[in-house]
Amino acid sequence: MLAKITSKNQITIPKKIIEKMPSVKHFDIDFKDGVVIMKPIKFYDTNLDQIRAKIKKLELTEDSVAEAINLSIVPNPAKPA
Repeated sequence: MLAKITSKNQITIPKKIIEKMPSVKHFDIDFKDGVVIMKPIKFYDTNLDQIRAKIKKLELTEDSVAEAINLSIVPNPAKPA
C-alpha cells in the first residue's frame, strides 16, 4: 500500500491496515536496514497512588525483589554443586 509523507512529516496509515488494530493509538518506530518498522504499543492506565498503597500494605522494601529472587532459586538436585 502507498502512504505519502505530508509537509509536516506525517503519514496516514491506510484504513485497511488500521482497521486490523482498532485500539492502537501509539507505535514504536524504528529504522533498520532501510526499512521503517512500526510496532503497536499498548499503554495501561496506572494509578501510582494505588501502587504505593499496595506496596506499603504488603510492607515491601527495596530489598524485597532481591529476597524474592534468592528465594526462587532452587538448586538442581541432579547437578552436583
